[in-house]
Amino acid sequence: MDILNITRANTEWQPDSKNVDINEWFLMGSPAPVLLIMATYWLFVIKVGPSVMSKRSPLTLRNIMAAYNFGQIILAFAIFSKGAAFMWNNGFIQTECIMENIELKHSVTNGVYLYLITKITELLDTVFFILRKKYNQASFLHIYHHSITVLSTWIALKYEPNTNSTLFVGTLNSFVHIIMYTYYALSAYPQLTKYLWWKKYITKLQLVQFAMMIVHLLIEYNVTKCKPSYVIMSIMLFNLVFFLYLFSNFYSKTYKEANVVTNGKTKNVD
Repeated sequence: MDILNITRANTEWQPDSKNVDINEWFLMGSPAPVLLIMATYWLFVIKVGPSVMSKRSPLTLRNIMAAYNFGQIILAFAIFSKGAAFMWNNGFIQTECIMENIELKHSVTNGVYLYLITKITELLDTVFFILRKKYNQASFLHIYHHSITVLSTWIALKYEPNTNSTLFVGTLNSFVHIIMYTYYALSAYPQLTKYLWWKKYITKLQLVQFAMMIVHLLIEYNVTKCKPSYVIMSIMLFNLVFFLYLFSNFYSKTYKEANVVTNGKTKNVD
């Protein structure tokens, strides 16, 4: 019987001939561990962190952040390389069921699992914002985006490991994150700020990313033999459209409407 109609009998993970069972993997046995991580994250970034930092000076964390960002670049590159190679060899639109081929099943599942781990480690982005007292950057968009990517990836991996669109989403998102975390790593050093004129183009790239994901999801849903459940499909489609709206609004307010004062003159950043 399906759990809240999230799973289907032909898609739920089952141990295979290689005795691989994702339910035995770290964080995958039950939703409790990942929910505990998210609850701790929300409590810290919304309440505890700002309260602790209210009477303290912002932390610099320059070297720690540089190391963290370069680590994220390496992880994102590993996922992108793996996903791009898979799609190059097997097609960008998956019409067949990945779960029917044990080798492909393990390859994709390991990739999505690594993607999940990176989504969890990326929660540190917000922690660093709080410790540096960059509260404006810990916005609703930022917290919601980080939270839903962890939860939706966990649900898809746990209950529908052959949701083919997860492969495309993870690969494309990892490519964007290579560029994004490169920017973050360099921006940790003030002397490099003058070379980071391309910040707004990262947001443009993110908008293109969400649009491509929506198109790919709709196309693949209509051609694949292994359609995701309506719950997973609805979660993915709703959040991609919502992200497109939120990031478009952010871009408009930050780069089209906002003015900056340069040398005593008002200059439009766009």
